[in-house]
Amino acid sequence: MVTALRESGAPRFQHLSLALLAFAQLMYSLDINIVFVALPEIGSGLGFSEHTLQWVVSAYTVCCGGFLLFGGRAADLLGQRRVFIGALWLYALSSLAGGLAWSPVVIVIARAIQGIGAALLFPATLSLINRLFEEGPLRNRALAVWGGAGASGLTLGSLAGGILTGVYGWPSVFFVNVLLAAIAICAAFFVLPKDSFQEERRSFDLPGAVTVTTGAILLVYALVQGPEEGWLSEHILLSLSLSVVFLLAFAAIEFRSPDPLMPVRLFRNRSLTTGMVITFIYMGTFGALPYFLTVMFQNIMEYSALQTGLAFIAPSLAIFVGTQFGARLANSLSLRKVLLAGFLTGIAGTLALVPSAYSGASYLSVLPGLVISGIGQGIVWTAMWVATGSGVKHYEQGVASGMASTTLNVGNAIGIALLVALSGSGTVSLHQVNSTNSLQNALQIAFYLAAAGQIAGLFVSCLLPCKAATDLPAEIT
Repeated sequence: MVTALRESGAPRFQHLSLALLAFAQLMYSLDINIVFVALPEIGSGLGFSEHTLQWVVSAYTVCCGGFLLFGGRAADLLGQRRVFIGALWLYALSSLAGGLAWSPVVIVIARAIQGIGAALLFPATLSLINRLFEEGPLRNRALAVWGGAGASGLTLGSLAGGILTGVYGWPSVFFVNVLLAAIAICAAFFVLPKDSFQEERRSFDLPGAVTVTTGAILLVYALVQGPEEGWLSEHILLSLSLSVVFLLAFAAIEFRSPDPLMPVRLFRNRSLTTGMVITFIYMGTFGALPYFLTVMFQNIMEYSALQTGLAFIAPSLAIFVGTQFGARLANSLSLRKVLLAGFLTGIAGTLALVPSAYSGASYLSVLPGLVISGIGQGIVWTAMWVATGSGVKHYEQGVASGMASTTLNVGNAIGIALLVALSGSGTVSLHQVNSTNSLQNALQIAFYLAAAGQIAGLFVSCLLPCKAATDLPAEIT
């Protein structure tokens, strides 16, 4: 695909930049799954209790979700390359601290800082793509390469986590990030063009940054901890209430600020706002499927951790193919039609998983649903990022990326929580009588609910303009 960009007329620095940005996305995605596989060894090695081990994951998720909008605006004001490199430094140093951790507190703090690094890296990477590649076919192809790298990283994370943990121990899943980040930092100085700024220097909206970051952290914290502590617990209700207060304060500040963190006028961009809703639905449905598939592979089909990782190779390849196909479709059809095609394909694949959720199922019986759903997922992934970047000025791509990635993060937390609660899969214990049958029924309900959410995505997609992606305006005023 990078070669295709070169043949289509992209300058040399662009395809080299894309290779680096795709590498950064692969690293970002790899880190999502690589720690999951190592969790049992981390818990036993550092003396975590059963109820505190989840914070190795939760600390990362909460900080990443809370700082995404901040990271996007920082990329606009401080420079996208500068924030990109700074985020990689945070990744490298926090990963080094995680690998050297001698207590639960140290590794949780390291993971929290790593989450902040991810919150800076993701919008900086996405906004760099939107800045370096002209809106239209060139950007669509670039987003497909970037998305395909992310899909590959998810599978590589599972495989690498199992291999590294088994051979070198759990610290190696952190140390590998140090090496990857160091490579990316060195390459960034030679490959990425220097940041360009407007002549007019803009101020940083500190009150807006404080209120939205605090509100987002409290919201994501409540969503992550709600299933564990109970949605009606005082702790969770207080977090939700405070998050509403801070987010309302943020909205009031943005309406009055002369130089807001998140310009309200961006919501007049129908492509961006619709894309944000679609990213929310995407992660609440497609993004929740790996959680339930992991439960199905390990608890129903009784796969080992390594077998589970191998089982995800096929859907990851399907997602990669879908991202490339989505770019081709976006170059010839309207984004509305591309998203409709992606959601329809995804719905068919998700429904095909339902009859496969039983203990006697073979991998071959699950494979068609995995592949079809993966292709639909890849098509939607590329098209929704094309939508969120369309019509946005180059010096506001960072905050637009932060807005969309925030809804992506929150959508995943809400989607998994809702599907677990409504399907009843969170109440099933494997030690109960007939628990396998109960879990099978719960998984089937979860797949049905995910398909229903994807149907909602169909209707939201109809709100997009009836223009091809290449015909959308270059910017809005």
